[in-house]
Amino acid sequence: MNRLNNTTPKSSNKQTAKLLGVGLDHHDGHKRLTQSERFAIVGGSEETHQRMTETVVKTFETLDRKGKDLDSVEKGELKDIIQASTPK
Repeated sequence: MNRLNNTTPKSSNKQTAKLLGVGLDHHDGHKRLTQSERFAIVGGSEETHQRMTETVVKTFETLDRKGKDLDSVEKGELKDIIQASTPK
């Protein structure tokens, strides 16, 4: 606590942007969740969940190579990276 003005110091825990993928095509009763510090993938069939996970992993690999993160990349560039990272 700051003794001069009775305020607590601001936290240095900055919130950063994260990607969220939601799969809606699961019919097998499994609850799938894959998460990391930078993304979360929820739901989907086994195939869909795997494709979404592969896409975000490749997306972050590309961002890392470019020295960018979600907070600094332009929306259009991120869209292009995600499209290029999606398995065919």
